Amino acid sequence: MPRRPAMQRRPVRRVEARPDAKPDGDAWWARIPAVAHLLREGLDLPDGVTFLVGENGSGKSTVVEAVAMAYGLNPEGGSVYARHRTRPTESALCDALRLVRSPYRAHAYFLRAETSHGLYTYLESAAGTRGAGEDAKLHERSHGEGFLDLLRRKFDGYGFYLMDEPEAPLSFTSTLSLLSTLDSLRAAGAQVVVATHSPVLTALPGAHILELGGHGIRRVAWSELELVGHWRRYLTEPASYLDRLLAGSD
Repeated sequence: MPRRPAMQRRPVRRVEARPDAKPDGDAWWARIPAVAHLLREGLDLPDGVTFLVGENGSGKSTVVEAVAMAYGLNPEGGSVYARHRTRPTESALCDALRLVRSPYRAHAYFLRAETSHGLYTYLESAAGTRGAGEDAKLHERSHGEGFLDLLRRKFDGYGFYLMDEPEAPLSFTSTLSLLSTLDSLRAAGAQVVVATHSPVLTALPGAHILELGGHGIRRVAWSELELVGHWRRYLTEPASYLDRLLAGSD
């Protein structure tokens, strides 16, 4: 296992508003409390693995996407060299942000579940121009298998890595495999930011968990997460949710 770089060598130290930025306060993304919090107070990014957790609409994907773009990464996934797009839907938040980086060069990659098909196609096409390779086989695997294979090959050692809901294509067993990969990346000195709904991933020992919601952004312990409480209660007694949820259904 490579020696872990010192904490001060984390690739990105802080995310904050650009001094000259004048974001449109009426834009949908600017009205998200977590985004407003980020623009107002900034966010120090620690070393290791950081999870962004919250309900749908809380701003997880918007923030991780904007940070990826501010770093120069393709908003639909890939490295700084990736050139593939489908339908641009990203917010303008990245234009209002700046990253306070360390002076150390770092490999970087962005992987998001919802646009992985387009990324596979792009990588497959690029692999075709260079001859056969592992990137040319991504569509031959299941969604989850391809996702894990790509992650293991592109997220390699010290670097800055971002993921958006990586658990989406994965089974429980594969999610545990991803958890192990995250731990290995942390041990290698990587800095990883993950937007997720997974109580399995967020249980990673030593991870930093940021909960996004109406309060803005706050650091919480795994046991304090609402999603953990809901999953625990649902799996223990699903009727406590289903009786009320299905009461009015046919």
